[in-house]
Amino acid sequence: MPTIESSMLTANASRLMRNVTTSARTGIKNQRGFRTGTPEPLAPCIHLSYNIRAPFRSDIRACVTIAAMSQAAPAITRSPAEVVRQTPVSQAPNGICYAVSGEVTVPETDLERMIAAVPRSAAAALERKAYYFVPLTVSHGDDTVIADRYDVTLSDNAVCQRNLNLGDAQCVFISTRLMDDKFSVAFEFYINVGHAVVERAGVSQEFAELAWKQVESGARGETSLDAWDARKFAISDNPDAEKYKNEYLSAAFADAISIYLLSLYLDVDYYDLRERDYPLLAPGPLAERLRKVAELFPANSGFEFAIYYKRRS
Repeated sequence: MPTIESSMLTANASRLMRNVTTSARTGIKNQRGFRTGTPEPLAPCIHLSYNIRAPFRSDIRACVTIAAMSQAAPAITRSPAEVVRQTPVSQAPNGICYAVSGEVTVPETDLERMIAAVPRSAAAALERKAYYFVPLTVSHGDDTVIADRYDVTLSDNAVCQRNLNLGDAQCVFISTRLMDDKFSVAFEFYINVGHAVVERAGVSQEFAELAWKQVESGARGETSLDAWDARKFAISDNPDAEKYKNEYLSAAFADAISIYLLSLYLDVDYYDLRERDYPLLAPGPLAERLRKVAELFPANSGFEFAIYYKRRS
């Protein structure tokens, strides 16, 4: 477990914002994997759908905020250094360090399983990280404060997550009350894990060959805006095309890891990951990428990976 000091705390805003929304998932109960309307599996799975025709909801925000409620007093805010100093850190069986601070509504058992879903082979890239699940991480310019509970007056300046460097360790503060459902909280966590794995271990050559072969064959859509934008430049006549290709492969690999981890923990309908700014990668190519990631990072004992399909009329 990394030693967390209480000084020299520096912040860098996380680039891992995604349109993870609760409003698109109100019909999903006991989410555990990827869904298409097949009988509920016994283990988490990923459900892929074809012929998706429903229009994107233009009113969906990047992070869903919770409706205002009457409060007797404003939330108490503390510096990240105070939170780190005052909050005990636990270590999961896979080696990931984490802590919970403030009024977090996601049950502790759900957080424990969320963290335990990360395969040991992937968790090895997180040895100098500690994840703090807090109500709100609030940005005030260059400064960051942590609220002890949800407060509507602070929510407009809250961010989904923020990485804070402390000595040779990194603390990641994840706002659980901006989203307030375990699907969104889990996806924020897994997005961070996916990027951390790529930063530490690089892109698998096998995955890179698979993903680029899909690009050359004209596979429709992508798994994130970063991947979508980098891909467009990578296949253009841009003199920096090779640089953009590397950026694309890094983003695509991190995305695939994140989605794979999410499907180990919850039952996921692929359509719920859609965004307004780019089309989703077609289900077939996504399934190929996820199977490759599953080969590279086998699921821990007690977790299982599966893909189900259905056609929508």
